[in-house]
Amino acid sequence: MTIVIIGGGLAAGTAVTELREHGYDGELVVFAAEQHSPYERPPLSKDVLLGKKGVDAALVHDAAWYAEHDVQLRSGTRVTAIDPAAHSVTAGGEVVHYDRLLIATGAQPRHFDVADRVAAPVYLRTMEDSAGLKERLTPGAKVVIVGAGWIGLEVAAAARLAGADVTVYEVAELPLVRVLGPEVAQVFADLHRAHGVDLRLGTVVTEAEMAAADVLVVGVGAAPDTSLAEAAGLATDNGILVDETLRTDDPDIYAIGDVANHDHPVLGRRIRVEHWDTAIEQGKVAARNLLGAEEPYTHLPYFFTDQYDLGMEYFGSVGPEGYDRVDIEGDTDVANGGAFRAYWVSGGTVVAAMQANDWDASDAVRDSVGTAR
Repeated sequence: MTIVIIGGGLAAGTAVTELREHGYDGELVVFAAEQHSPYERPPLSKDVLLGKKGVDAALVHDAAWYAEHDVQLRSGTRVTAIDPAAHSVTAGGEVVHYDRLLIATGAQPRHFDVADRVAAPVYLRTMEDSAGLKERLTPGAKVVIVGAGWIGLEVAAAARLAGADVTVYEVAELPLVRVLGPEVAQVFADLHRAHGVDLRLGTVVTEAEMAAADVLVVGVGAAPDTSLAEAAGLATDNGILVDETLRTDDPDIYAIGDVANHDHPVLGRRIRVEHWDTAIEQGKVAARNLLGAEEPYTHLPYFFTDQYDLGMEYFGSVGPEGYDRVDIEGDTDVANGGAFRAYWVSGGTVVAAMQANDWDASDAVRDSVGTAR
């Protein structure tokens, strides 16, 4: 049997590892469009950008590991077509047969056309993006960030710690408000202002403000990279549609990670998650299912962030229906050493929970999701 994997991120790298560790010794081919072996992206806006680690620390394995485990790693080779009927992919002019195919093409940053026109913005996605940005975050540099999502805020924290002057523009009234709601989003606004960030909320950045920046960073979300799947006739809708076992509407093709829109059996709805933990856990489950298991993916969404002295973990998903209330326990003044827990409640059930700087409570916070409150 031949298994082909398309993707060079953490989801692909985890699936490769799981396949070999579960005894699969057949042909295994990995196509990665970038000139690297598969790597994880969260360190690019965290430890790598802060200078705590080099870019190689983001690699799932070094190149030698793939050779030692008889994995055909085709770095710098982009797949240009999938032919489900012929069970083949085309890459670099070569047609490669597969028995099972795993798509982990990830997501691509959404571009801000005005920024592209007036400057050379950084869209933090690759190792090269992170390394280049780190060199430009210097004392006194005027850094303008468009978008106060996770990437924007993590870059803002790294820039301030490097001594740069930072202005963040966000069209919403609070950072992260669509994810966390206003109650907890306010905590992040207060944190960044306490660290000297000029946070301009409910504001659209002007061309002049972007043009005047020494460094312009755009973080306005990402779109799933479904082009190959669409051309192959696979079902897509905000990602590649997969069932609870991560299988597409073709029985021999699976999809995982940022690109997968998953029918989650526990949440009872479709969800597409662009986070580190999902890439790992889906990679493991998909690998086992590629080998014949029919294991449902039931893992709850999880993400984390590090900003200044704040460390945070979030479990679960509020979902489009929202929540009835959020219960906050502890001290939300995290800029001055506060630690707290938050529980989002809908219909008397905890649908999401988080801890900030309260690591001893992590397990209890995670286990609260799905319980009555």
